[in-house]
Amino acid sequence: MPLAARPRSVRGMLLILLLPVGIGLMALAWFIHGALLERMSTDFVESRLKDEVAFLEHQIRQSGGRIDTLQTGDYFQEVFHHAFAIASPSGQSISPETWTPLLRPLLSSEQEGAVRVRGAGVSAAPSELLGYRRAFTIGGNPFVVIVAEDMEALQQSQAELHTWTAIVSVLLVILMVGSIWVGITLALRPVVGLRASLKKLQSGDISRINADGPEEFRPLVQQLNQLLDSLDDRLERSRDALANLSHSVKTPIAAVRQILEDTSRPLDENLRREMASRLDDIDAQLESEMRRSRFAGPQVGQSACPVKQSRDLLWMLGRLYPDKSFELSTDLAEHHRWPVEEHDLNEILGNLLDNAGKWSSRWVELTLGEDQGQLKIMISDDGAGVSDTARTQLGKRGLRLDEQTPGHGLGLAIVHAIVERYKGKVHYTSSKAGGLTAVVEIPGSDRFGSRSGN
Repeated sequence: MPLAARPRSVRGMLLILLLPVGIGLMALAWFIHGALLERMSTDFVESRLKDEVAFLEHQIRQSGGRIDTLQTGDYFQEVFHHAFAIASPSGQSISPETWTPLLRPLLSSEQEGAVRVRGAGVSAAPSELLGYRRAFTIGGNPFVVIVAEDMEALQQSQAELHTWTAIVSVLLVILMVGSIWVGITLALRPVVGLRASLKKLQSGDISRINADGPEEFRPLVQQLNQLLDSLDDRLERSRDALANLSHSVKTPIAAVRQILEDTSRPLDENLRREMASRLDDIDAQLESEMRRSRFAGPQVGQSACPVKQSRDLLWMLGRLYPDKSFELSTDLAEHHRWPVEEHDLNEILGNLLDNAGKWSSRWVELTLGEDQGQLKIMISDDGAGVSDTARTQLGKRGLRLDEQTPGHGLGLAIVHAIVERYKGKVHYTSSKAGGLTAVVEIPGSDRFGSRSGN
């Protein structure tokens, strides 16, 4: 199974990812250290050998080419602590003599500058040396000077230093693993706290999870609390719906039963109408509670296209009221999205437009917009309008301002119930033509995050 598909703990995954990277970087640093150490030591020795060759050349020139005057008291070995070889027309001088098999071939060589000799296999002589060769003339006579360093001893010192570097690197890796472990443990403390909170939530000790924690966990906690709020809200709605339905249906059912059980009265036309009215009331209550049970309220991941839904509703209402004009005014793009559940937006728009269509004389105008983070819906008509006193009563459950107009007086109440779930508000004013303007404002980008998409 691929690594990415295997369930692992965060601590284990981080160690698996970070530990090899740390070890690899330490190994790379160790190899780079070895290469740089070799390069720096070689350059340093070569620089010293070059300076000593230059000094010997200066001494030989001052002596007029008489190198025998410079050999007294092992002068070069005492001053330079390096092996050397000098070739002149009068002969050759090599010190120490055990290095002769290594240095003599270099005197006859034509290579200038740094010279490296490896694996010579000469007893009492180093297996590797670094020399610097310079040829010059004095009074027309050729001279060759070579100063050499035993690189074997130097490499042993480098190997010892490199070994200690490896030991320190291993200790640093161990320290790094410990630091990573401690850091991960400290970083995951909020997860432990969140798990404890979930257990308390499950046992009923708390009703919500504390949102105070690292910034990375706050969205998760907020979403969990919002889910709990939504579940509580749905449970409360279900209980309210059952209570309301039970209370509202008992009276009509009792009245119908009383009529049917009263055998002393004939079932005339008036009684039939009364029974039909009671049954209409029951049907209206059932319809109202069924529609309320479908309200979603704010839901993460749910959104609607207000422009598209509005065009569809206006097209349908235009055929329901063919003698009236329904117009849409908006600056929103066709595919602009609002953080409102699609069915909820349909209920808001459908009830308000249907209400305006019933009361308008010739036209209804729907305006969609956004203003300072507020989602705004305005529906105006050119009807007779509503008095200031009556406007304050609009939206109350079962209220009908005109008993002659078909309906149960539930549409505006449903709109108010849905908008309240979104922490919005509904208010009414007079339209420019003297009719009614219904204004719906719902928190948008500030609370839920308005979105647009294709």
